[in-house]
Amino acid sequence: MSFATRLVQAVQKTKSVTCVGLDPRKASLPAPIREAVVNDRPDEWAAAYTQFCMEIIDAVAGIVPCVKPQAAFFEQLGPAGMISLGQVVAYAREKDLLVILDGKRNDIGSTATAYADAYLGADSPWQSDSLTVSPYLGRDSIEPFVEVCEKRAAGIFVLVKTSNPGGGLLQNRETDGQTVYARVAELVTEINADRLDSHGFGPIGAVVGATYPEELAELRQAMPHSWILIPGFGAQGGAADDVKAGFLDGGLGAVVNSSRHLIFAHKRPEFADKFGDAKWQDAVRAATEEMNSALNVVGGK
Repeated sequence: MSFATRLVQAVQKTKSVTCVGLDPRKASLPAPIREAVVNDRPDEWAAAYTQFCMEIIDAVAGIVPCVKPQAAFFEQLGPAGMISLGQVVAYAREKDLLVILDGKRNDIGSTATAYADAYLGADSPWQSDSLTVSPYLGRDSIEPFVEVCEKRAAGIFVLVKTSNPGGGLLQNRETDGQTVYARVAELVTEINADRLDSHGFGPIGAVVGATYPEELAELRQAMPHSWILIPGFGAQGGAADDVKAGFLDGGLGAVVNSSRHLIFAHKRPEFADKFGDAKWQDAVRAATEEMNSALNVVGGK
């Protein structure tokens, strides 16, 4: 079964289009976890990250379709952090959550193939279901990932229009009357064209930020066969109305990521008094359910 099909089923089963970003940060960890690190060693922090992420997964399993571990926060800890990442991915899959590994990998030739095999391949130590990929080395840098997707029924999300303010420097630049992001979207649609599942989705998804709702509407039309991963919701300023244009009829076609707005919800004013550090998991679940409710309205569920 293709990744796109599995994502359809996960969204339908959970009645949710929320993707929970797993971005562990030392200073923001709940006090019970942070204070258990006594010697400030990478292996101790790695264990703390594993515990934190697994307990988030426990809190959201069954009410969201997917999680998105951000590789950078684990990589900061060196080898111990990469072991932690592997443990978190395995636990998420054990809990029936699809995993979008946010690594933004890309290269050319055998190096691109190595990245694809590393994160998505049949013998991958991480066994992620999908991976974020940069397109800025061209089509031949994406094709190795596509080949691995076909072998393992995995997926990728290509960076098309990112949520950060500086993204427009390159992505909005026009060449021959077409923006770079529009050309990337065109390429995504071309690659998906003969790889569609029974729902009309291909394995090549796209990343389009909630912070650019007009471009999101444009790109939804340009990529009718792609799942869109929409970052920028919550702490980055994106709201439910901003992501509405990312959905197709019936509420499919997009998942909306939120990271620190959910995983550190115990620090938000509206949750701090009720939950605080002692009940931080309850705050995660409450914030996730709140996001589900907001998105179900715009997604037509």
